Amino acid sequence: MQQPFPRGEISALVLAIVSGTAESGQDSLERLDALVGAAVDGTPDILYDDDLQLALFCMYELHYSGIDGAGDDWEWNPDLLRVRHRIEAAFEHRVRDEVVLPELPGATRDAVCAELFRMTGEDSGPSMSRFVARSATNDQLREFLVHKSVYQLKEADPHTFAIPRLAGRAKAALVEIQADEYGNGLPARMHSALFARTMRELGMDDTYGAYLDKVPAITLATNNLMSLFGLNRRLRGAIVGHLAAYEMTSSQPNRLYSRGFKRHGYGEDALEYFDEHVEADAVHEQIAGRDMAGGLVESDPRLLQDVLFGAAAGLAVDTLMTVHIMAAWEAGRSSLRASESMAS
Repeated sequence: MQQPFPRGEISALVLAIVSGTAESGQDSLERLDALVGAAVDGTPDILYDDDLQLALFCMYELHYSGIDGAGDDWEWNPDLLRVRHRIEAAFEHRVRDEVVLPELPGATRDAVCAELFRMTGEDSGPSMSRFVARSATNDQLREFLVHKSVYQLKEADPHTFAIPRLAGRAKAALVEIQADEYGNGLPARMHSALFARTMRELGMDDTYGAYLDKVPAITLATNNLMSLFGLNRRLRGAIVGHLAAYEMTSSQPNRLYSRGFKRHGYGEDALEYFDEHVEADAVHEQIAGRDMAGGLVESDPRLLQDVLFGAAAGLAVDTLMTVHIMAAWEAGRSSLRASESMAS
């Protein structure tokens, strides 16, 4: 990933450290630790803190495709991981404050699946998919793709970290879902590749991270949440719950997204990403809810609360991002940083 522009002192120092341009390695790490400690204590809301969310995103990115100019050795540097953990802890605490867990169902596949369908069926915020289908302008379609591109261009990767942490039915179900996400061995059918093609059809840059500088902190937070869950084994139940909720809320919205792009005259190459998810995720939601999430809980009932937390957390933070985007669009503003419209 190309280096993003810093959004404050912390993200600037993180990028300088990992790219080897900081004045002194160890002194810089100690300074970073002090800055992060003060920031997590003083931020009004870490979910909307551009500097902290970008810093966390960049530290997570070391586990994915990496950052241009950053040394690979930084991925497991214990001092940098210690700093990351301070941001993670504050981030997780804030997310847990946002989430109200339901009454726990029985630790059976059917009960877990039913509860997840109930949770995902509740309408807890504005509908971006209906707006895109009926009203979104072409510039708003492009903004929509900018927000989604942060995850969709590496679609499925955060959840794949869970595979070696599961066993039996849950593991097999997760692998079945992920195989579809990765195109069943066909590079052109990978969902990330289909999304990239949609971007190209709209004349956009499909390079991973190309629009990272444009998205607000809350968009980064939705992505950081997946990495938080995926990279911490203790949260393996949460990443499973997150994926289950994601699959269960995908089919119908993607049908509406496709309708919105078709309304503007875009053809099959732009629509295929959305149409593929209408079909695939209608199947995935059953596998994810019953076999993956339910299977995990049946094999280890201690993870029931974590599974439901992951689902609820994903829904809650995604809703906050949707509220931000819809509020901007309904006010006639861009939803991107510094009011950068896609027409500019």
